[in-house]
Amino acid sequence: MKKGKITKEMTFAELIDMDRNMAEKLADRGLFCGGCPMAQLETIEQGARAHGIDVDKLVEELNNE
Repeated sequence: MKKGKITKEMTFAELIDMDRNMAEKLADRGLFCGGCPMAQLETIEQGARAHGIDVDKLVEELNNE
């Protein structure tokens, strides 16, 4: 269960620590960040842009799940 609001400034590691289910939700969107070493440093915004994903839409969807 989520414990707070998701922001694009968060790292993937912070997001997954907040809610373990987020790793699967990210994978469903083509972001396999749960096992990536960059998850500790890369923000949601950086990862989304690197994968051609609209970061604002992604954050909105994750906050509404």
